[in-house]
Amino acid sequence: MLLAAGVVGALVFVAPLVALVVRAPWRSSFDIVGEGPVRTALWLSLTTSITATALSIVLGVPLAWLLARTSLPGRGVVRAVCTLSMVLPPVVAGVALFLALGRRGVLGEWLDRWFGVSLPFTTPAVVLAQVFVAMPFLVLTVEAALRQLDVRYEDAARTLGGRELYVFRRVTLPAIRPALVAGAVLTWARALGEFGATITFAGSFPGTTRTMPLETYLALENDPDRAVLLSLVLVTVSFVVLYALRDRWLGAALRGAST
Repeated sequence: MLLAAGVVGALVFVAPLVALVVRAPWRSSFDIVGEGPVRTALWLSLTTSITATALSIVLGVPLAWLLARTSLPGRGVVRAVCTLSMVLPPVVAGVALFLALGRRGVLGEWLDRWFGVSLPFTTPAVVLAQVFVAMPFLVLTVEAALRQLDVRYEDAARTLGGRELYVFRRVTLPAIRPALVAGAVLTWARALGEFGATITFAGSFPGTTRTMPLETYLALENDPDRAVLLSLVLVTVSFVVLYALRDRWLGAALRGAST
């Protein structure tokens, strides 16, 4: 019974991907992938998602430490707010970003008035949208690792004279490295596929904000075969990176735990 249910569960993921492979227009694949708009959209997706992942690490790791290691009042509420974008409809996330950082937004009005900075419909807006929806994956993964970490190693380092930042950099981070990498990979994958918040907050301008998911959506309206092939490009890039990094980091972590 469990085996049959497991097979059905696997088919939920496998069947749509197999359908993409079967229905892909392979004969015209090189022509479509080689098109200028496609290459531009793919490059924009890669650069913005990598930037969003780096920013998520810089901001998300301290946030995870704050949630895991401090007695912050209302910590559960803070955690819920910081991870709410994981379950929000993407369009709602885009609307929230627009109301916060738009030219007449709560914060965006002052950015425009004081610094002349207008974020909506720009490439940085794409990065912000990706960070908003993807960083919770890193926060939750790193927080869980910090909670499971044996604090005796950190206490020993402090006893030997290590300062807090030194202990965090030389003891804590190496200990949670597999979780940090796993969280970063999940964050990158989510950022790469971000659509709703991006199109709402950043728009769809070729070469500036039109990422691969947006290019795929536009192709679906006019050329379904092209949309199928673009979807396969995204699936392939994501699968290769996720599989390679899982084999390199998570596999090593599991082997270490079993020894």
